[in-house]
Amino acid sequence: MMLPVHARLRAHIAVVLASRFGLDEASLPPVVLESPPTRALGDLATPVAFELARRLRKAPRAIAQDIAEAFGTLDGVAGVTAAPNGYLNIALDRQAFVLARLGVSPPAGPGAGSGKALVEHTAINPNKAAHIGHLRNAVLGDTLVRALRFRGTPVEVQNYIDDTGVQVADVVVGFRVLEGLTLDRIRTIADTTRFDYYCWDLYARVTEWYDGQPERLKVRADTLHDIEHGGTENGDIAALVADRIVRCHLATMARLNVDYDLLTWEGDILRLKFWAQAFDVLKERGAVYLQSEGRLAGCWVMPIQEDLDAPPEAEGLGEDAPGEDGAETEQREKVIVRSNGVVTYVGKDIAYQFWKLGLLGRDFAYRTFSERPAGPLWATTSEGGLADHPPFGGASWVYNVIDVRQSYLQKLLKQALIAVGRPDAAERSHHFSYEMVALSHATARELGYAIAPDSEEARKPFVEVSGRKGLGVKADDLLDRLVDKARVEVATRNPELGADETARIAGMIGIAGVRYFLVKFSRGKLIAFDMDEALSFEGESGPYIQYAVVRANNIFQKLRQRDGLDETALVASLGSLSPTALMGADDNHEVWSLVLEASRLDEVVEQVIRTLEFSGLAKYAFSLAQAFNAFYHRSPILNEERDDVRRWRAAAVIYLRDQLVRALDVMGIQVPPRM
Repeated sequence: MMLPVHARLRAHIAVVLASRFGLDEASLPPVVLESPPTRALGDLATPVAFELARRLRKAPRAIAQDIAEAFGTLDGVAGVTAAPNGYLNIALDRQAFVLARLGVSPPAGPGAGSGKALVEHTAINPNKAAHIGHLRNAVLGDTLVRALRFRGTPVEVQNYIDDTGVQVADVVVGFRVLEGLTLDRIRTIADTTRFDYYCWDLYARVTEWYDGQPERLKVRADTLHDIEHGGTENGDIAALVADRIVRCHLATMARLNVDYDLLTWEGDILRLKFWAQAFDVLKERGAVYLQSEGRLAGCWVMPIQEDLDAPPEAEGLGEDAPGEDGAETEQREKVIVRSNGVVTYVGKDIAYQFWKLGLLGRDFAYRTFSERPAGPLWATTSEGGLADHPPFGGASWVYNVIDVRQSYLQKLLKQALIAVGRPDAAERSHHFSYEMVALSHATARELGYAIAPDSEEARKPFVEVSGRKGLGVKADDLLDRLVDKARVEVATRNPELGADETARIAGMIGIAGVRYFLVKFSRGKLIAFDMDEALSFEGESGPYIQYAVVRANNIFQKLRQRDGLDETALVASLGSLSPTALMGADDNHEVWSLVLEASRLDEVVEQVIRTLEFSGLAKYAFSLAQAFNAFYHRSPILNEERDDVRRWRAAAVIYLRDQLVRALDVMGIQVPPRM
């Protein structure tokens, strides 16, 4: 890995600068490390001499020369030279670099200091099957979790369950009003059907039932009241629906290698009166006030910062919503508690954010939701609970993975933290936003989502779907289709494999296809998912990178079979070999460049965490796989007659393969034994 090398170089150069030029710590310039334009110039370079030129009244080239002369020795560095343009070029000890990375486990990155990060992602309404749009949230969130853990940061993963929301109420209305079913009958359906699919269709029917009949919305309101207060059959049905649907969602996400530490139930936030605690803090600090006049009279509101613009589709406020003449008021004030005493979901989110950061002064009780090989999956509860549970909440950093449409509300959470005197907590709160997912026309047709040729939708470059209208694509249907397509490809390439092994490999390839596709685009880009592109063995795809690793493994399998040389013995022999093959004879630095580029994984992971732009990780892994494939064709290993060259090439491939495996693991992708 490269970040430890960077850290040691920066520290050493800082000492040299202080000694050579009499600089104290406060006046030391930052030591930026870059890659030289050609490998022959060196492996790293720094323009630090330019930073000092004005202060020292010397030419950058002369300063770089001074630094080079005073540099001395540093383990892992072969030498430094001052370039004519003023850069300081640094050559690494190539043999020592390779041996260190093959001989020990790669060191963790610098981490983010003490404390843990809390990542909340997925948060699907527990009223029907997950759809394709939910997959982008879960994949991005899980990739963030894996990246944080890769760099050594402790992470707590939460999945927020809105079990008291209108979507669950609508399914209860469907069961009670449209189908006339009792709790026992609904439980039987849940036990004997694909329940999340059943509720998918029922939810669409309820939506149609409401259309054009505003008076029917009172049934929804009454049902919501029953759910929030509990002790009614409607409340019991809602609890059953939410529990069973969440279990379906967890099974879907497990197919994607997505897991959680804690399920946080909104009902517990209400029953434990988290909001009351947060409300007291907000009132005490003057962050909210009771509006006494105008259309928002009787509402508790939070003043909106001038630079925080509400979107046109800002949350409706029910009977408290302003008309056109109140739009300007809504831009300046956000309703937190309505005039009827009902807290808006912004208020509940504020309380939850306070708890995440350890600022609420109140905690959940906890229960075991399910058992797993890795240990129990925990869930919040407002009754009883177990004493022996991990510590939850109280995080140093919070990442809320929520789509871009929620940007305004996420900004309100930060404003609330600032308003109660915790700007530091606001700074440590991050909204990981992303755009929505549509389908390519080809994929929509293949999934049976027909678009009329003469319709306006047919003229768009992608197909938008709507789960609310029952016209979405269920996540499991998409995954099933991807795996089926991969199974055909695996069976064609490996006819000797049994059905079970073919299915296992096809599952790995299908999941690689969807996970890589969902991270390879900038998160701010609306993407049109295309199955053929996702599963391509030749394009920028997860299976392409998997194939590079499988190809590398095949090389070592053949080396073992032909020469009786396994990887352990090969690595052990490197210390006694001449490093000529690494040194760039005839200006050929290909072996070394492969190793050096592979070592940048920790640097790339650090960058994507800082920017929350995981397309950079995907593109890095793809470029690494491309570099290997080019190397594979230009620089044979098995047919190389020179033993030392063959071994150094093999060593470079071992390291590159291992780094690719690590990069794939950060993206939640497994490597199959064959393709």
